[in-house]
Amino acid sequence: MDLISRIADVILPVFLIVAIGYGYARRRTLDMTTFNRIALDVLAPALVYSALASRDFVIGQHLTLLLGGAVIILVGGLLAWPLARLCGAQPRTLVPVVMFNNSGNMGLPLALLAFGPAHFGAAVALFAICNLLHVSVGARITSRLARTRDLLLSPVMIGTALGFLSALTGLRPPDVALSGLKLLGDAMLPMMLFALGARLTALTRSGLAIGLLGALARPLIGLAIALPLAAALDLHGAERGQLLLFAALPPAVMQFMLADRYQQEPDKVGAMIMLGNALAVVFVPLALAIAL
Repeated sequence: MDLISRIADVILPVFLIVAIGYGYARRRTLDMTTFNRIALDVLAPALVYSALASRDFVIGQHLTLLLGGAVIILVGGLLAWPLARLCGAQPRTLVPVVMFNNSGNMGLPLALLAFGPAHFGAAVALFAICNLLHVSVGARITSRLARTRDLLLSPVMIGTALGFLSALTGLRPPDVALSGLKLLGDAMLPMMLFALGARLTALTRSGLAIGLLGALARPLIGLAIALPLAAALDLHGAERGQLLLFAALPPAVMQFMLADRYQQEPDKVGAMIMLGNALAVVFVPLALAIAL
């Protein structure tokens, strides 16, 4: 019961911020373009870099787990593509939702709770690989207008590359600067959730059906891949638990920002994310029950 209570403590504030965004947008006409660009181009790089450059993150300890996370993401995308065709959904809408999970604002605190500070670096490693693939492969899947050169030079990709460089070399800015970047990056999470709530004002009844499809497909496909993969990679204990938790997480809120930027059915993507985070109260305890 304590674990379920703690999971609720993570999920309920998410819905509170989304509800505030929804209520505000119902009363005001909003142009979210600048809002979303600031989140992706300024706050996201700060969030990723500060996580990777942290002194607690040692990349060499987590290479097998990084491989496992990458396999779950990429194979999940391969399985989601025919699912989208079968269900009549646009692959560019459904596939990135299934591939990329909420490993930041939900995955990191849950991992800290379930596995303790000693294993928190593993959660940071999975968060990093998910973000790296999301802003490169995920953006290309979301829109054919996302050019490879622009993605490689995007602020999020640069922040990720610099973060890995700091993790590998031990070179990082002074603690006061790193604290400032972390503070700036932490602002991204409520901004993303507020924007998601504002966009949900455009949700239609037809969007709810595909919302449920994405919400269920993300953790079910993830766990179906992760269970045999953990055995194949010979993962045990906390590392196996981290991989299963990663696989069961709901869709990434950042995908809504990309869908909104490229106008790839953001209302339906928003529905998938909202319903997926609601269903986390089922799938996250299930993954932890299997793992622990």
